[in-house]
Amino acid sequence: MSDLPTWANEMRDLFKSGSVAQFLLHGNVFDLVPAGTGATRKLLSLRGFLDEVMFGSYDVVLYYDRGKGIRATKGADEWGQWVEQFPVDARTPRAPGQALDLIDRFLLRSINLKAVMGRDTPGSTRRVAVVIDFAEFVVPQGNPLQLGGEFSGNIVRVLGWANDPAILSANIATILITENLFDLSALVVNNPHASKLKITLPGEDDMLDYLQSLQASAFPDLPARCEVPLDQLAKRMTGLSRVGAKTVLSLALKNNQTITTAWLSKMKKDLIERETQGLMDFIESPFTLDTISGMDAVKQWLREDAQLLKQGKLHALPMGYLIAGRIGTGKTFLVNCWAGELGVPAVVFKNFRDRWVGATESNLEKIFTILRALGQVVVFVDEADQMTGKREGSDGDGGLSGRVYAMLAAEMSNTRNRGKIIWVFATSRPDLVEVDLKRQGRLDVHIPLFPPQNQEETKALLMSVAKKAKFPLTEADLPHIPDNLQLGGSELEGVLVRALRIYELAPEPRKSVKEILTEVFAEIRPSSHRAKLEYMDLVAVKECTDARFLPPQFRELTPEQIDARINELRRYV
Repeated sequence: MSDLPTWANEMRDLFKSGSVAQFLLHGNVFDLVPAGTGATRKLLSLRGFLDEVMFGSYDVVLYYDRGKGIRATKGADEWGQWVEQFPVDARTPRAPGQALDLIDRFLLRSINLKAVMGRDTPGSTRRVAVVIDFAEFVVPQGNPLQLGGEFSGNIVRVLGWANDPAILSANIATILITENLFDLSALVVNNPHASKLKITLPGEDDMLDYLQSLQASAFPDLPARCEVPLDQLAKRMTGLSRVGAKTVLSLALKNNQTITTAWLSKMKKDLIERETQGLMDFIESPFTLDTISGMDAVKQWLREDAQLLKQGKLHALPMGYLIAGRIGTGKTFLVNCWAGELGVPAVVFKNFRDRWVGATESNLEKIFTILRALGQVVVFVDEADQMTGKREGSDGDGGLSGRVYAMLAAEMSNTRNRGKIIWVFATSRPDLVEVDLKRQGRLDVHIPLFPPQNQEETKALLMSVAKKAKFPLTEADLPHIPDNLQLGGSELEGVLVRALRIYELAPEPRKSVKEILTEVFAEIRPSSHRAKLEYMDLVAVKECTDARFLPPQFRELTPEQIDARINELRRYV
């Protein structure tokens, strides 16, 4: 039995010890599960694995879900004879309340038979397993009083199966299967008499083992049709389920395509994005840090960390980064450029918040599951002050903000993820991000970004933005830029678009690009929200963890001076 998956070993040990009789299986529940060793090794669905391996010696195994009703995969004759005593319309109920009531009566019968006839008397059912599939539709998340009488009854029934000492001592096991625990009633999930067992996505070794089994069976031509060795292929396919990996390979091999690195990356990206239902996107950047002008200290730091990552010196890497700065300073673009030269996947959180009770937490848990399985990944959270929640929560959101904060804080502080899950938060208001989230050990490096501080920096940034936007600008086209005009990257991109608009609308003979740019710079009006922008600059300075990231005028400011000026500007924010 040592060949069992980790979760199955734990389930077996807990049940044999007599301490738990109810198990909540969650996570990668729609994947294949390996069973057996050597020549007898095979891959089964989770339901097949429970039937053949975990409950192979059981007398009766009952499955229930709302779509198919109750099915007896073992002991069908005994179950069928027993239900004959009920009216025809009550023998195959699909509604959860009626189905659980019927199952509960059968369990009570089994317990009573053992008590009256004795443990080893023929005819008394010795071992019974009940599997509730798609349990989120039977005992869903939410306040039982608001869900209605039937769902409240289901919750009470399931809690009773876990808490009843008679069931615990009668070789009766109840199993609830769901992809996300947060989709289940909190009363069921937090019941101390039930055990939560997570079925993880296959790791690199598991994936290699699966690919070898595919090569020996379905895909004998896999090595010849793949550009990368099998061990490297397994590494690149981490983050996928076994079913997902087979889908990717089938798509190539059955369409006479060669599995190239680029093709594999694209397919893996598309499949994971579909599996997370649009909750996160992979960052595919054509840029590198060379695209960015200035920021020499910042680029040096990020490149050094990229070098440590590639060398596998994960212990020397920070857990995460906080990138702060006023709007338009290129925070998102900096992350995109860094992702372009890192050599590991980079993903960006989309809006994982949902209006339905428990759905947001379920979305986050789904994201975390994928991130852990990817091996190494950079996670970018933009507008972090709005996405990450608050410790105290909010009366208006039913405590959701506090739960989001707690989940992120726990995941970000897990030191086993150092160098594997690298967090990057970006915000123009770092003062609104909870202190605990941005502390050392979660976001160790705080990088402030600022608009160009002089004409030379502005011209360099203008050239960089023109290159990114594919605007035909040369150094000879650069006009004089007023020293008092402080513009960020997004504002300079707006200048270029205005110049291009004038150029395309002008009749022949047109003015030169330099003349047009000179006119645009003379007419442009800087943002009128100067106090707010200064406030954003100063809170970024306050968060900075290394003086090398600061322009000279900010390095001279004492913490007391920064705080005093922030307090003066706070009324404008």
